[in-house]
Amino acid sequence: MVAHLVRLKLTLLRNGLRRSPWQVVGVLLGALYGLSVLGLALAGLVGLGFVEMPLRGDLLVLVGSLVVLGWWLIPLVAFGVDATLDPRRFVTFGLPRRYLVVGLAVSGLIGVPGLVTALSALATPLSWWREPAAAVAALVGGVLGVLTCTVGARATTTVLAPVIGRRRVREVVAALAILPFIFLGPILDLVADGVGSVGGLGAAAGVLSWSPVGAPWALAPAVAAGDWAGAGLRLLIAVATIVLAVRAWSWALDRTLAEPVTAGGESRARGLGWFGRLPATPTGAVAARAATYWVRDPRYAIAVAVVPVLPLILAFMSPDGGGVLVAGPAAAFVLGWSISADVAYDGTAFWTHLAAPVRGAADRWGRVVVAGVLGLVGSVVVVVGTVWYADRWDALPALLGASVGLLLAALGCSSVVSASVVYPVQQPGENPFGTKQGSSAAAFTSQMVGFAVTGALGAPTAILAVLAVVREDALLGWLALVVGAVLGTVVLVAGVRVGGSMLDRRGPELLQRMRSFT
Repeated sequence: MVAHLVRLKLTLLRNGLRRSPWQVVGVLLGALYGLSVLGLALAGLVGLGFVEMPLRGDLLVLVGSLVVLGWWLIPLVAFGVDATLDPRRFVTFGLPRRYLVVGLAVSGLIGVPGLVTALSALATPLSWWREPAAAVAALVGGVLGVLTCTVGARATTTVLAPVIGRRRVREVVAALAILPFIFLGPILDLVADGVGSVGGLGAAAGVLSWSPVGAPWALAPAVAAGDWAGAGLRLLIAVATIVLAVRAWSWALDRTLAEPVTAGGESRARGLGWFGRLPATPTGAVAARAATYWVRDPRYAIAVAVVPVLPLILAFMSPDGGGVLVAGPAAAFVLGWSISADVAYDGTAFWTHLAAPVRGAADRWGRVVVAGVLGLVGSVVVVVGTVWYADRWDALPALLGASVGLLLAALGCSSVVSASVVYPVQQPGENPFGTKQGSSAAAFTSQMVGFAVTGALGAPTAILAVLAVVREDALLGWLALVVGAVLGTVVLVAGVRVGGSMLDRRGPELLQRMRSFT
């Protein structure tokens, strides 16, 4: 039964690659990235074999603990657990729970992250080639570490799914989840300072080696040091962690199969909302719908949550205040690019645009107007605030030009991207921890290409703005403002026209593709 589930996972992945060339490109890029990470990991493990034993053990425990924490926490706030084999689909088959748990755990390793993690963990004996007993312990610890990663990830996401599945909780999590990743640099600096104040890496590794996330990686250092009692206790902690995680996952799996996760919450009518405030035209109707998304959909709220955080993080990283000036253009880009997946967010509800019928240009302009107003207000507020903070009022025209130029260019490019590429995204009411099969490839490729094009189109304005700020040249600053407004408008109009034309031609095809995701 376990082998059958693994074959089913491989078959689904193979069929997904046949369905879209974007997935093939994304898988190839992911594989290349994974190979590079694996190569660096193997080289690092071999190099650690020539490092003194105490430092070698500390580094392995710290890195291994971070890997386990990443497997446990990142799916909660970012990518989700792969839902290719959704356990709810096996309800009618009456499979024994233990087979289902083992099969899902093994199939979770099929993919670039799982393979890279497994191969790197099983290669940890390379660091202990001079201590044979420690090498054997490292192999055992690597196996336990991989199990801790995969089973722990399944346990945390399955147990917490009903809580995060509630609408209000999901909205708060969606708005706050991005903050730790934005503050990752300062957090690491604070951690580094804290580690240095309590005695360096050894103190941190010593604490983690007795924790569920670090115990598997501490087996080899304990054996190498001759601490057999400590090795035995750490082995007990690692095994107990896996057993408890399996039990928690099994219990939560039973609950999920009996009571599937839903969005929860009640919906109360409150009048026409934005539909009663905006003009009764095709563009106005699309704008009203988009405004409703921005107010109620946590997927859009993330972009808004980032804006006030950007100047804070840049101010923290730049004590002299100069780096904070980048916050305005960065916020403009984030808000402008936030509609790059708006058609995918519509899902099958996009049929209403086709049945109306709404012309592609009206659809594009309706979405651009709302995002553009939010982006303009947000970026101007951030620019003025950062200029005041840095006491660089001479840079105001240049920064406004860079912000307006990037905002309009991002809106234009995202209007084309969202009309040309759709990929599976989480729809309202679904398990927030699930990741749709095939979403990573198309999303990664389209986003990277879009970023590159937007950066190239906004480069002239950005270069003028940088020169104006560095040289404190008022003339260059006003020139950057004019160029940003003019060039950005040209890119926006061209992007809306191209995107609208693509929607007119490919609208039914996009809808058919989104229907295939369900």
